[in-house]
This record gives sequence, structure tokens and C-alpha cells, in this order.
Amino acid sequence: MYSFSPKLKSTSLILLVLGLVLFSVGYFMNSSLSTEKIKGMMDAIHASGHDAPTHSSEMNGPQDDLSHLEHATMQIHNSPLASIHFVAVFLFGLSCAVLFFYCIQHAAHAGWPIIITRVMEGIASYIPYGGIILIILMVLNITHQGHLFHWMDPELTREGSPTFDVILFEKKIFLNIPFYAARTLIYVIGATFFAWKLKKQSKKVDDTKSLVDYQMLYRWAVGYIAFFGFASAAWAWDWLMSIDPHWYSTMYIWYSMVSCLSSGIAVIILVSVYLKKNGYLPQFNDNHLHDLGVFLFATSMLWTYTWFAQFMLYWYANVPEEVNYFFGRFQHYGVTFLPMLIVNFLLPLLVLVSSSIKRNYKVVTIMACVVIFGHLLDYFNMVMPGTVGPFWKTPEMILLVAGSVLFFAGLFIFTVMSGLSKLKLIPTGNPYLHESEIYEYPF
Repeated sequence: MYSFSPKLKSTSLILLVLGLVLFSVGYFMNSSLSTEKIKGMMDAIHASGHDAPTHSSEMNGPQDDLSHLEHATMQIHNSPLASIHFVAVFLFGLSCAVLFFYCIQHAAHAGWPIIITRVMEGIASYIPYGGIILIILMVLNITHQGHLFHWMDPELTREGSPTFDVILFEKKIFLNIPFYAARTLIYVIGATFFAWKLKKQSKKVDDTKSLVDYQMLYRWAVGYIAFFGFASAAWAWDWLMSIDPHWYSTMYIWYSMVSCLSSGIAVIILVSVYLKKNGYLPQFNDNHLHDLGVFLFATSMLWTYTWFAQFMLYWYANVPEEVNYFFGRFQHYGVTFLPMLIVNFLLPLLVLVSSSIKRNYKVVTIMACVVIFGHLLDYFNMVMPGTVGPFWKTPEMILLVAGSVLFFAGLFIFTVMSGLSKLKLIPTGNPYLHESEIYEYPF
């Protein structure tokens, strides 16, 4: 059994408190901004020559100065909720992607990863906590306490309204508040149920060592794969793509999911190596590390393919309302948008392409940290342009983002390691355990 070390527990709690303090300071700084200050920020942006819209709503409705000021005010005051939203969606998706990876191994009757199945179950322990936060965010948005989702404004779909938007009116059958709330509950409750059921069934296999019970674990794993396939696509539409509801991409659901999957494999590596180095998981060896490194490399290349395919199609078509999605990011998010290709593609390609280097604990661990940072930056780029717009290079925004990241990092570490401490690290009832213990990659 793993024992949650007091030092790591203290670290997670310090991160929680520090994140809360930084976020609170940023929140009060943001809420105290005056109209004159906001107008000055807006004029400074326009004076710089960077006037590309970062959201489709800027291309519709009245275009007078008062309307622009009202929109800028809403974007700036979106900062606290947007800072929470991008991290919350990222970590929930990451945990669900780890459970998906776990289920794929069971469905394939793979032998090599059995040693780390408890690690994956421990990471999945975050799902209900992350889900509760997303439900709270959903309630704030549908009650109009937050304004991350432009389409939730009823005036936009009311015929005769001066801000009537025909595109949103046509999408109203899907993008409406009751259906959105119901879908969010389905994602969270469904993922929470599968995380609970799979862990319970896995424990039962340990207790009974029955092949019949193992077969049930296999069936529940297949069930979650089907659920995740539909749910991860739909929550990408709901929580990310609908931020800019005029724009859409057929690649987006895979792009956002693979980002979480790559990060999830990186977290598996970090937790497994941590347990190994502290003597809790001696069976984990460089062969298991190598295969995790292979998946980290493969998912990084797959993410790059989906990113490039999505970008290439829009660049080639050059449709104004679609290209705007990228053009606004080039102008206002130039220091985060394209440079993330370095950490998400170039570094994994250069470092992890070698088979022997994937057995190096230090190098693979560092690359896992790099990949997590890179995909967190990716989610930042997905959420911020459509919610905060160009008003992100401010002291209060830095505090809000830093506070959110630290708070969620502390919460994630605390829930994952607490969950892991309640599990037996070696799944002794799994029929493929011996194969995992003697597993050796031949090259």
C-alpha cells in the first residue's frame, strides 16, 4: 500500500492555499478596474495596429464606440472565470483520457501495463472533484453570472432584436441552455460512474481472482471506451468550441482529446516514476518506462498532425469568418500560439525519437513535465482569445492564471495521491500480472 507522504501532502495544500491567495488578489484587482481604465486599455490595443477580432461576436451587431467599450468590459471581467475554466476542463479531460487509456489496455488484454493499472485508477480519482467544479462553472454561466459563452445571451436568438444573430438562431436546437446543462451533467455523472465502477470491479478481481469477474472488468472497460468516444467529442463542442459559436472544425474534437491524452500519459509517467523512486513500485522498470515513452512520443506526433491538418484546411480555404479564429490568435497571442509547437512537437520529436533515451528516467520525466506544460498552454490558447480577447497581458491576468494553475495543481495532487493511498498498488488478481512483471521490450 502506498502511504501519502506528509511532505507531498503539505506541498499540495500549500499549492492550494497559494493559488487561492493569488487568484483572490487578481480577482479584486480585476473587479476594481474603472471604465476609464478599460477604455485606455482598449485604445492602447487599437493604437498598436492589432485590431483583428478574437471572437465572432465582434463582427456582428452595433459597431459604435459604446458597443466596443461594452464588449471590452465584458471580456476583461471574463478573466477570473476564464482562468478557472481552461484549467478545469484540461484536468477533467486529462483524468478521463487516462481512464480511457486504462480501458484500452484492458480491452486489448495488454500485459505490459498491468503494473501501472493502479496508477491510472488513482489519477481517475480526480474525475468526480473536477466534475463538480465544471458543474459549478456551468451554473454560473447559465445563470448569467459568467459570460464565457456568447450564445447564452437570449437577445441573440430573439427575432427582431438589434443584436439578432441568424447563425446562432440556426444552431439554437443544440446550443440552448437546458440542453447544455443536461449534457454537462451527463458527462460528469457518466465519467464519475465509470471511474467508480471500474475501480470497484478491479478490486473485486483482486479479491476473487475470478476470470468471470475479470471478464466483467473487460466489458465495463469497453463500455467506457464507447462513452468516452461520444462524451469527449461533445464536451469539446460544449466547453471549448462553443466559446466562438460561429466557428467550427471537424478536427477540433480529436485535437482537444489528443491534447488531454498526451498529457495524461505524461502524468502516468510522473506518478509511476515517483512511486518507483520512493520504493513503492519496484516492479516498474525501464521497459515499462520505454513503452510509456513510446505513447508519449506517438500522441505528441498525433497532436501535431491534428493541429496542422486543422490549420492547413482553414488557411487553404481562406474563408473570412473561419480564418479569423487563427488571425486573431496570431495578432494577440503570438507569444503563446505558435511557440507551443516547440514544446508540444519539436522537443518530443528531437528527444523521444531515440529508443534508448526512452529508458532514461530523468529525460523522460523532464519531457513529461514539458508536455503537460505545453498542452496546458494549448488549452489556454483555446479558451482565452474567445473569452478575454486581447486583454490578457495585464498584472491581474497573470495573477489569475497563476492562481488557477497552482490551485488546481494542488487539488489534483491531493486527490490523486489520496486516491492512490486507498488502493493496493499491485493488482494481484489480474491474470496478466506475471506477464507485466517479466515484461521486457526486445529492442
